[in-house]
Parts: sequence; C-alpha cells; structure tokens
Amino acid sequence: MPADTIAESAASALSGVARVLVHAGKLSQKAAEDLVRQARDKRVSFVQAVLNSGAVRPADLAHTLSSALALPLIDLNAVDFERVPRNIVDAKMAAQYQVVVLGRRGSRLFIGAADPTDQEAAERIKFATQLTPEWVVVEQDKLQRMLDSHGASVSETLDSIAGADFDFEVTEETGAGAESPETVAEVEDAPVVRFLQKMLIDAINMRASDLHFEPYENTYRVRFRIDGDLREITQPPIAIKDKLASRIKVISRLDISEKRVPQDGRMKLKFGSKSIDFRVSTLPTLFGEKIVIRILDSSSAKLGIEALGYEKIEKDRLMHAIRRPYGMILVTGPTGSGKTVSLYTCLNILNQPGINISTVEDPAEINLPGINQVNVNDKAGLTFAAALKSFLRQDPDIIMVGEIRDLETADIAIKAAQTGHLVLSTLHTNDAPRTLTRLLNMGVAPFNIASSVLLITAQRLARRLCENCKTPADYPTESLLKAGFAEADIDGSWKPYRAVGCSACNNGYRGRVGLYQVMPISETIQRIILAEGTALDIAAQAAIEGVRDLRQSGLVKVRSGVTTLEEVISVTNE
Repeated sequence: MPADTIAESAASALSGVARVLVHAGKLSQKAAEDLVRQARDKRVSFVQAVLNSGAVRPADLAHTLSSALALPLIDLNAVDFERVPRNIVDAKMAAQYQVVVLGRRGSRLFIGAADPTDQEAAERIKFATQLTPEWVVVEQDKLQRMLDSHGASVSETLDSIAGADFDFEVTEETGAGAESPETVAEVEDAPVVRFLQKMLIDAINMRASDLHFEPYENTYRVRFRIDGDLREITQPPIAIKDKLASRIKVISRLDISEKRVPQDGRMKLKFGSKSIDFRVSTLPTLFGEKIVIRILDSSSAKLGIEALGYEKIEKDRLMHAIRRPYGMILVTGPTGSGKTVSLYTCLNILNQPGINISTVEDPAEINLPGINQVNVNDKAGLTFAAALKSFLRQDPDIIMVGEIRDLETADIAIKAAQTGHLVLSTLHTNDAPRTLTRLLNMGVAPFNIASSVLLITAQRLARRLCENCKTPADYPTESLLKAGFAEADIDGSWKPYRAVGCSACNNGYRGRVGLYQVMPISETIQRIILAEGTALDIAAQAAIEGVRDLRQSGLVKVRSGVTTLEEVISVTNE
C-alpha cells in the first residue's frame, strides 16, 4: 500500500479526542496517528496513550476538551464523594470506561470522564441505568486516583458477587439437569442469567425489599420496591419473559412446567462465604407469569431494638413484657408494616442457650440459628394449630406463631400462654385496642383474653428523611393543630422538616422508621375487656395511662426531624 494511502487511512482514523487535540494544536497529525496506533496495539484508550506518552498534561487535556466540546469542566478534588449517588453505575463498569457519577437530576445522570467522546460508554451507561448521560470533563489523573480510592469497597463487593464465586444454590432433583435439552438451553441462556444476576445485585445495592417482574401485552417491566415505594427500573425485551420465568423457577425449586397456578419457593444467592435468601412467588396473569422476589435480609433481625425506632418509654414497656415468664404478646399492623422484623428482634434478644424457642410461620422468612423454626404445610395437615399442639409436647419456653387466623389457633395459643409459656404472635388489625375486640369477635372468651394478653403493639413504617437534603419547613399553626399537635407543642423550640430530594436519596427519603403504639394490658383495661367494652373504651383508658396512638407516635418523629408531617399523616390516616 502506498505511503500516502497509509497516511490518509491513519488520518481518517482520527476522531473524537485525537481530532480535537490536532485542531487545538496540542498534537501534530503524525503524533496523533502514532498514538492512535499505540492505543490500538496496547489495547488502551487513546486518552491513556496520550497521557502515558507525556505529550499532553492531564490538566491541558481536560481544558482543551472542555473548550472545544463546550462541556463543563470540574475539579474532582473539590467534589465531596460522600454526597454523590452510589451504585447507579457499578464499579466494574466505572473502572472499565473510566467514568464517575457526579450527580443525578430527574432522568439525567451527570458523568465525569476524561474522554467525553466515548459513545460506547454512553450507550452502555444509558442501557444499564435507563438514564440519559450528561458528560462533564475531568482530569484523568484525578479520576484514576478517585476510582482507586473511592471505588475500592464497592468494586470489591460487586466483584465478589458478580465474579466466579457468584452462584445460585440449586438442588439436583429440581435443577436444570433434570429437564429436557430444550429446557436446559432455555434456563441457561447466558443473557438471561446475566440479566437476572444484575437485577438482584442492583436491588440489594439500592436497598430494595422486593423485585417485580411484570409481563404485559406489548411490554415487560421490572420494578423495585424501595422504602415502601414501587419504582420502575427497566423494560427489558418482552421476548425474555418466558426464559426469565423458567430460570427463576428452576433456581427456586418450582415446577418449571406448571404455568397455570401460583407457586411459592425460595432461592439463595451465594457469594464468597456469604449468602442472601429470597422468597419467590409466581402468579399467572393474562400475558404470562408475574414473579415477585422478596429479599430476606437476615441482618434486619439483628439490628437491635433501638434501630427499629422505638422511643424510650415504648422500648421499656416492650422489654418488660418479653422478660415475663409467661403470657401473650401481640404485634399488629397491615402487611408490610415490619411485624416480622419486630418479632424476630424480640426472639434474638430472648435467644439464649438455656431457653427452648419454637416458631411456626407461613413461611419462615429468615433463618435464626438456635431457634426451632417450622413452616406451615396445609396440604400435609401441618397447620398453625397442629404445629402449636405439637410444640406443647416439645418442652418449649417461648413460642412464636406467625399469625393467629382462626379460633382454634387463638385458643391453643392462649392456653399455652396460661400454662407457663411466653407466646408471641401477630394479627391484622389497625391499632392495639381493636386487636382485643378482634379476638372477642373470633369467639375467644373475654376472661381468656384478660388473663393471658400482656401487651399489644401496633406499628407502621414511615419513610425516613434524607439527612443530606432535608430542609426546615414552615407550616401554619392551624395545620399543625389539625394534625394532632397540642398548642403547648408549638412553642418555636423546634422546626418540622420537608423532603427535598437529592442524588443520594429517593425523593427526599432514605430508609424507613417504625411508628409504634405499645399498650400494656393494665388491670383497668382487663376489667374493660371482662365487661366486653368496645375498642373506643379501651383506647380512652390507654390514653389516660399514657399510651401514644400511632398518630402521636408519628408526631414525635416529626418533632425530632426523623420524618415529615405529610408522611405521618399518610401512614396514620385511618
């Protein structure tokens, strides 16, 4: 090939950063061509080749690109990386494309890079995050130092999950190996496997509690429940819905051929020496199987009573009750209000070598070492009532019943509480006083309730304000009084906060906190129960005894700046 043809070919290869540097007079045409070839031979980026050669300093390169491409330039030394969003772009991708997330505004993601002309990086980030990248120019040397220092812990975690040690626990009899060759190919489809792994990793990093895989006629979407709110994450191709469902069902030990009825299962994600459990539920819909995966976080049961949000007086009442040798403690609230975590936290406190603890649940969500856990199996005749009868022959000290659903279970649990056992259980009622009338309506005798129930705690979960962006709010006095504050509370010594929203949180909130109504059963309340008083009678006496209702408990959190007035009104508006 003639020399001039080679030169023309090399010149045509100049694009992006190389062309900008030549036009700006920072590199000659020949030097740029040589560096393009070096970058290709050494399989490094052109920017890295330029900096390695010393032809252009990092600061000069950044200023030149910023000016030529009309892009903002930022000094990474001035960035507080404790406040930038985490886990939007995983550490492996950030290291591969030499980028750093600087902020997020709506659907726009601000990305710092030394090479803002990298279209491949832009497309990969857009696909992975479902956000539109907006480039910001940074200096390569500072970027590299930042990736090395700030990305180390995240990179280590993601590498351990996504690397060779990442695996699902699958039993032989339900694994893909027992299926037909067509099924094996379907569930082992590499893109589907990688997609499922990425969704699970993203959900864990984003502190999600549930993943929803939802098929519709022309679309397929994935949503995460984060801090109680469902958020759409991505819309993968609808063609993968059956393969993804098959993959999830195989690793969850479900019947891969049954698509007409709901199924429930579990799976375990193993990485290194750690593992995370998931509960899986499938549901046939018009356009395929909807699958919900719940992340069972065992660490939440070990947080300790203080981390759940109990105020001191509420915590003291609860701790006094669970230290009693016998009796019944009931936790009430709607689905998703944190009842199970509260019970597990109490069991962890009580779990000692000299105490025999047995639980019956539907299903057992978190494995608790040292506690005998039993799963309900209605088909086999192992109901709550049957398990409770068996427990009483197993020399128990403490019994936990996942839920009291019928009179038979309630009667056995109350008899256990009356014969020297501490019984913990849950009921679906709106507040503590109504729990007692619910037991009466089930058919439980008033004298049995009065003599066995020690304490009832009702609870809700409210979103916790983000500490980075919460801002003082000015509410009219009338609004505060209407919400439930007393005039004495509005004395100017405190300020309510409102949610703002920043790159580190979810619309101004990050995490959740419990609101509790902790009602001990006093002698006066026992007399009201024996007289078959109403829930209103019990609530009035509880208020006299200093028991806060859920709204008042929420207002305490508003005063302390933990959550907003709007959030408390939302979760206690009954």
